Amino acid sequence: MLGKAVAGRTSRLSERIGRLGPLLFKPVVNVKPRITPVTRVKPVLEPAYLSLTPALKRGRWDPPAEKTVAALDPTVFRHPIRRDILHLCVVHHLDSLRQGSANTKTRGEVRGSGRKIRRQKGTGKARLGDAQSPMLRGGGVAFGPKPRDFSTKLPRKVVQMGMRVALSAKLREQRLGVMTRLYWPNGKTKHLAQKIDMLGLRKTLFVTGESSVHQGLQRAIANVPMVQLSIASEVNVYELMKWQRVVLDMKAVQYFEETLKKENVPVLDLPVQESAPSATPSQSPS
Repeated sequence: MLGKAVAGRTSRLSERIGRLGPLLFKPVVNVKPRITPVTRVKPVLEPAYLSLTPALKRGRWDPPAEKTVAALDPTVFRHPIRRDILHLCVVHHLDSLRQGSANTKTRGEVRGSGRKIRRQKGTGKARLGDAQSPMLRGGGVAFGPKPRDFSTKLPRKVVQMGMRVALSAKLREQRLGVMTRLYWPNGKTKHLAQKIDMLGLRKTLFVTGESSVHQGLQRAIANVPMVQLSIASEVNVYELMKWQRVVLDMKAVQYFEETLKKENVPVLDLPVQESAPSATPSQSPS
């Protein structure tokens, strides 16, 4: 009987070892095969093409607007639309405009005597202290406003992203224009207003990349209603979103591309068109 019991236990043990045999020799760590990391290739972005807007005053050497197309950097003018970033930038700008000069006097700052108005008990009326009490007319203000700074802080990169999103939104809505340059020969407002009406550029923000605006254009456009002229280094997200249209000159486009361009992003290069050779005196028509 004892031999049969031992033989039965050994047979059952051998069966268990046979079933668990393949599992006993598998490693505990790194059971799954290791996946080879694959680097993702960034897609090459294509420039954003935009037809030029006719200039206010075309120069002699300026190309015709009807036959010229501006190629804009896609990292600046084709950025994904982020409404939350626009909201942060607009609130940040409006907070900086608040004066925060509201000031009220407390009961310790109101002029007057500190004598108690009436005795504490025996009159049947409420107890009162001096005349500067906030409960009385002409007294101090309890928990009133004091001068404070409402401005908030916003990271520089968030502001730069807001500029990219604002320019991209204007381009997507077809409310962005590019001129070769912003120039007006004199300070007369009448002819400039007629030119703006002819081009349909009312309610427009003109942005130039020049460090100093031409005096004739600055004087003439200052009296034209629903039009404003600004410098590229001073414009902000709030102004770009406030105006119905935005028109940039070529130097303003260059300024935005230099300051807002993203690095290490592949962009499709445009073929450089060589200018036609000038005619020699012998080939010039008589």
